[in-house]
Amino acid sequence: MSRSLRRHPLSTKSGKRAPLGTGPGARRPSREGARQGRGVLGLLRPSWAEGIVSELRKVTWPSMEDTRSLTMMVVVVATAVGLFLGGVDMFFNWFIDNTLFR
Repeated sequence: MSRSLRRHPLSTKSGKRAPLGTGPGARRPSREGARQGRGVLGLLRPSWAEGIVSELRKVTWPSMEDTRSLTMMVVVVATAVGLFLGGVDMFFNWFIDNTLFR
């Protein structure tokens, strides 16, 4: 999208500009108006916490079987990488001991 389209409201077919606040970048009304009627709960639950809760409700959590299999995969791969790096370290240790310190 070009900058000119983002900066200016959309024009209608008649050539007149659309009212401000109706374009693609228009902001939604703030939640402060909705929060005022909630009383004390509005002060105890900030909007960022409500956003977190609403996003967590949208998450598709993996099943227990998926979690177990993926955990085992991580353990196996981490062990394999650890053994490989340990072997490389032992090789370089042997190489340096037998070439530089001889």
